[in-house]
Amino acid sequence: MRRLLALLVLAAALGGCGLGSGDAAPAGGTELTVSRNFGAEELGHSERKTIPGGETVMRQLQRRFKVETRYGGGFVQNIEGVSGGRRSGRPVDWFFYVNGIEAESGAAARRLSPGDRVWWDHHDWGGAMRVPAVVGSFPEPFKSGAQGKRLPVRIDCAQDSQRECREVRKRLDEAGAKVGGSGTLGTRAGPGVLRLLVGRWSEVRVDPTARRIEKGPQVSGVFARPDAAGRHFELLDPRGQRVRSLGAGAGLVAATRFLDQQPTWVVTGTDDVGVAAAAAALVETRLKDRFAIALENGREVPLPLPSGGAGTP
Repeated sequence: MRRLLALLVLAAALGGCGLGSGDAAPAGGTELTVSRNFGAEELGHSERKTIPGGETVMRQLQRRFKVETRYGGGFVQNIEGVSGGRRSGRPVDWFFYVNGIEAESGAAARRLSPGDRVWWDHHDWGGAMRVPAVVGSFPEPFKSGAQGKRLPVRIDCAQDSQRECREVRKRLDEAGAKVGGSGTLGTRAGPGVLRLLVGRWSEVRVDPTARRIEKGPQVSGVFARPDAAGRHFELLDPRGQRVRSLGAGAGLVAATRFLDQQPTWVVTGTDDVGVAAAAAALVETRLKDRFAIALENGREVPLPLPSGGAGTP
């Protein structure tokens, strides 16, 4: 079996610290996206203004696509003829995310809530058995949260990145997300808090969750590897192999997760120019269907890169 099921349990939203407890998510319908190769090829998209009673992720998928299941109907094996298994000797499978957070249960057991954005992607998982969080459903999870409850949102800002932090807050506000308090990089937060870390990588890495990105995608699920000094970002392919490296002016927008925490997003760069580029990229149209993005000369580079490819936009 490719991975253990139900690895984590969502924690209750944390109150206090000016963040507020989990509020009811806004009313609304749902969106469904199906893609392959880390979002590089969209196979279909649909939206519903209302959610049928008792609707699950599996039922939502079956209403729109031809689906074959396994393990008693709880897990997806094939969507529109694209199956899990092996491709060119590599392990591939279907994975789904709700509001940018990797599923922690089977699709038949996960009920939908208003505002949920569901994303199914078929990809190689040899370089990262788990990708616990992605940026491609922005402004989720900041707008609707998880399991029908908004989650507290905190921006942790580097001392020299106040302008970029204001930009991040502005873009979240414009997207309809409710941002609460702010914090200092390296300050611990409860497991129910969504965090955005903003600053140069040399500063952001003081956070233990962010620092896991330096260990590669098998640990963090992020297909970029900054060096400890924060001067270069290695851009990786689905196998976790280096394709090329970015230096001065490079930015990165990525999400990861550790243990029972909610996702932590990093809006970072090798220098101030890179941080500014990353903050400016916090836009739905630029992040849509991306697992993570690097920024080169202000332009987004989807991650992971194709194996052996240049990955220019």
